[in-house]
Formats: sequence, structure tokens, C-alpha cells
Amino acid sequence: MGGATVLAERIAERRAGLGDPRELVGELRRALVLVPLDSEGLWTAEFGGVRWICAFTDEAALARFARARDAAGGDTGREAGGAWEFAELRGARLLDEIVPALGVPAGVAVDIADPEGAMAFPPVRGIVPDDVAIDGPPDGPTPSPPHGPTAASGPAGGGDAR
Repeated sequence: MGGATVLAERIAERRAGLGDPRELVGELRRALVLVPLDSEGLWTAEFGGVRWICAFTDEAALARFARARDAAGGDTGREAGGAWEFAELRGARLLDEIVPALGVPAGVAVDIADPEGAMAFPPVRGIVPDDVAIDGPPDGPTPSPPHGPTAASGPAGGGDAR
């Protein structure tokens, strides 16, 4: 599947303290990932005030997730043990189009049923568009003062987490 194997390898590197986080984000952007579907569209989960789009690097990872959900009692409107429908989407589309369209702080959680292989891509600058990142200023980017940033300009990155 388009780059998802490489994505899983990059996740393993980062979890081991190796690799460049920017390369990992780039790998997610290039990868084709599987996203489960429910009656309302893409399957998401709420945690910590963030809506997480759950994505998987391959069908085996999605199957582990489905088994875990079924063991926990399944999902409303879906028969336990039944087949899971999914969409195959490029990570860039998730980050650049779908996350902003949700209208709430949202990120992508990859392979969440794999304790040793899961990785979260939170809604912060450098991962999602700046205008929907929770670490950006509430009214868009704040220009630097004419002579560059100063301590009086506020925290780096402007604004606070919402």
C-alpha cells in the first residue's frame, strides 16, 4: 500500500528515539492509509479535547483495531464481528482537507490498536494547516515587530493552546 509500510517503519524509528519528526510527518503525507467508516463518515474518536481520525498502515493493523473494538462491545449501529468498511486516503488529504473541515481541533492517530506501533499526529503547526492548529494565534499569524520578535511579543508561536 502506497508508502504505508515506510510510514510504519518511520513510526518505529521515532518510537525508538531515532529519525527526524519532520520526515515522519512527510511520510504520513505521502502514505495511503486506511480509515474505517461508520454511518456518519470517517470513524473518529474524541480524546483530550481533540477529535482523532483513526488511520491504519495496512489491513492487518485495521483488523487488530476491529477485534479490539468488538471485544469492547462493538460500535453503535455495527454488528460485532461484522466487516469494517474503510476508505483508502492519502495522509496529505487527511491533514490538509479533512482535519480543517471537521471544524474542531483534530489530528490523526495511526495504528492505535498497536501499543508498540501507534503514533499521534496532533493538530499543531507543521502537521495541520496553521489556521486550524491549536498552537497558533486565534486570529491567524501575528506579524513580527518591525525589528524582529522581542520578549514583549509574547510566547513563541503566539497565542495559547485552545
